[in-house]
Amino acid sequence: MTGTRTTATARAVTAGAVMLAWVALLWLLEGIDMATGNALDTYGVSPREPAELTDIVPSAFLHSGWEHVASNSVPLLVLGFIAALGGIRRFAAVVLVVIVTSGLGVWLTAPPHTVTLGASGAVFGLFGYLLVRGFVDRRPLDIVVGVLIAAVYGSLLWGVLPTDSGISWQGHLFGLIGGVAAAFFFRRPRRPQGPGYVTV
Repeated sequence: MTGTRTTATARAVTAGAVMLAWVALLWLLEGIDMATGNALDTYGVSPREPAELTDIVPSAFLHSGWEHVASNSVPLLVLGFIAALGGIRRFAAVVLVVIVTSGLGVWLTAPPHTVTLGASGAVFGLFGYLLVRGFVDRRPLDIVVGVLIAAVYGSLLWGVLPTDSGISWQGHLFGLIGGVAAAFFFRRPRRPQGPGYVTV
């Protein structure tokens, strides 16, 4: 029991440190962007330009102002912390799938002559991942976590609708899809049945 508690505490500390560092990086980059006259905005994604594919990952760490980064920080911190409790390696893989899926979706479907950046694709992806992870892994505790997250952050789903031309619903939608896909890609193997049990 003591070993289990120690492991859980260590995971929580690691998850918290990772997410605080991630959010701090977002604020640092926004500070650099503001200080350089928005020079980093060039790393946002412009659709259907082959050279812009290299900006898919960087764009997820950049924002268009303090209000933008502030609006993403709290949900990213909360959802990321919960997801990272399952293990940092798995978490990193999930985040990579989410960012790439969201970025590719933006690259393919965003309106021409636009630049998309921000961590909201990652927020929606982590939301989708946590929402279905418990059902995919068949873990009751994670199902409860998913239900609670749906109750608290369920209004996020409105963000996948094209209601505001200044908000990338494409990034939100494809981030959500990436998170759900990641739950299936990285699902935990089922525990083997004990003696006398037969699976069909």
